[in-house]
Amino acid sequence: MEQLEQEGDIAADYLEELLDIADLDGDLDMDVEGDRAAVSIVGADLSQLVGDRGEVLEALQELTRLAVYRETGERSRLMLDISGFRAEKRVELERLAEQTVARVKADGAPVSLEPMSPFERKVVHDAVAAAGLTSESEGVEPRRHVVVLPA
Repeated sequence: MEQLEQEGDIAADYLEELLDIADLDGDLDMDVEGDRAAVSIVGADLSQLVGDRGEVLEALQELTRLAVYRETGERSRLMLDISGFRAEKRVELERLAEQTVARVKADGAPVSLEPMSPFERKVVHDAVAAAGLTSESEGVEPRRHVVVLPA
């Protein structure tokens, strides 16, 4: 727990500096969610830090993880959210998983979903497992996708 809090502190310092350089206003919120540190940035208009489909957010998360690694020497699984993008995406993906599970149960056939980021695939896998079915990832980045399998 202490290590995760340290990761959050390092990440927050790094992101605060980044916001200052970019002359953007944002408030940082640090937390520990399960087995990873979580940092959220909220502010007026931070959409340029998210990107159209979260690609800028993914890049910033990787840079932040590298900053943590540089300080600690340990690989970080830190999760970054900006303006609630990931939280909203999680709800959307859980809804998609629910609909897909219903379709697989009704048809008895596997269903392949569109390519997704690792974060998105993890949310779908977790939701499918919670609904009692199994899923697997197939393909190679950036076309890696989830396949939901019948029981």
